Amino acid sequence: MEQTKNISRRSFLGKMGAATLVTTGLSACGPREQNNTNPLVPEGEMTYRVNPTTGDKVSLLGFGMMRLPSVGGRSAREGNEPIDQEMVNRMVDYAIEHGVNYFDTSPAYCRGLSERATGIALARHPREKLFIATKLSNFNVYTREASMEMYQKSFEELQTDYIDYYLLHSIGGGTGMQTLRDRYIDNGMLDFLLKEREAGRIRNLGFSYHGDVSVFDYLLSKHEEYKWDFVQIQLNYLDWKFAKDINPRNTNAEYLYAELDKRNIPAIIMEPLLGGRLSNVPDNVVKQLKQRDPERSVASWAFRFAGSFPKVLTVLSGMTRMEHLQDNLHSYSPLKPLTDEEFAFLQETARLMMQFDTIPCNDCKYCMPCPYGIDIPAVLLHYNKCLNEGNIASSQQDANYREARRAFLIGYDRSVPKLRQANHCIGCNQCSPHCPQSINIPAEMRRIDEYVEKLKQETL
Repeated sequence: MEQTKNISRRSFLGKMGAATLVTTGLSACGPREQNNTNPLVPEGEMTYRVNPTTGDKVSLLGFGMMRLPSVGGRSAREGNEPIDQEMVNRMVDYAIEHGVNYFDTSPAYCRGLSERATGIALARHPREKLFIATKLSNFNVYTREASMEMYQKSFEELQTDYIDYYLLHSIGGGTGMQTLRDRYIDNGMLDFLLKEREAGRIRNLGFSYHGDVSVFDYLLSKHEEYKWDFVQIQLNYLDWKFAKDINPRNTNAEYLYAELDKRNIPAIIMEPLLGGRLSNVPDNVVKQLKQRDPERSVASWAFRFAGSFPKVLTVLSGMTRMEHLQDNLHSYSPLKPLTDEEFAFLQETARLMMQFDTIPCNDCKYCMPCPYGIDIPAVLLHYNKCLNEGNIASSQQDANYREARRAFLIGYDRSVPKLRQANHCIGCNQCSPHCPQSINIPAEMRRIDEYVEKLKQETL
């Protein structure tokens, strides 16, 4: 059913019976409610997909090592706490016991410590039974020397002499084609990686895509030459048809998947929960999902959506806590593919969610660290949370103005330390070029700070 463009947020919440539609994130897929059903996950039931090029039998659930737990229990991407290696080992062991064999990391994850932690955890298991993925994450220094050093260090950190799946990391960002040329082509790194694949040190070569679709199309047009073994894309039931509406620089997943499908290139999926937005949906939708399948979590519907496409090789989930892992294992042990009716229901849910003008931050933290100490994702996510809860008031005449003002200001100080709030942004714009969603971060910081100052100055 087509929704009107000018439906009010308050009206939408009333229709859906929702108290919240929160946008936060503790894992690469964001937080979700704990699965309050039987936590025991069946062993030997994992769904696998076969890579048509290499014959690799890959678990449909891939372990994203992007937000490994810190010793304080948070994601190691936040703050300066060291990675809790013991907990990482336990989660990796549990994942492998339940059929997971694909582990995705990067030199950029967890403040540069993810590859080492991943290597330690995986070295305790037979190498030939695992698929390790990492990336050339040369975001800041494009020289051949620096890129080669990063490439070689990955082998050392991961304690391996070959990489199963190696990616050109986040192509399409920056200035699009020029950045692609600077990072991979003009410095000879793509030619080098192709030779490394020939030599067997790379088993599968591909790329992850964000941003300028012309770069995606260009690399696929070179498929006969490069012979991509896989491509990593952002796919979920909101981005399927609405990615470009969320951000004009993004591309609908429906198009990306179709382009890979016609070339028989396996797709690896990132952001199945879109930074947590698809695990925190309106209460009425939660009720309907639970009525359809009371044994499954809200998050599992998004994972089932991503996994139901036959050319999807694996779906990545960055998991900070054991309950994240257990819930995701339930979703794919085994996969229960969506019916046509369920697919249509999720698309209608996406249309309703699109009535919210949230900032498309997925809490990936590629914008961090800010040289001026601002916690950029925390600022954006607090704004989104208040927006989705109806706690953004435009004037004192709004019926809920007093309540909304209090909720925003108190919540802001609780979720973002004062020295890390938006008012410290000077507009240096070191952050925006690294944002996969192409958010104009300085403009958003300025807008949010002006709103905060307006709330502080207005008397009731």
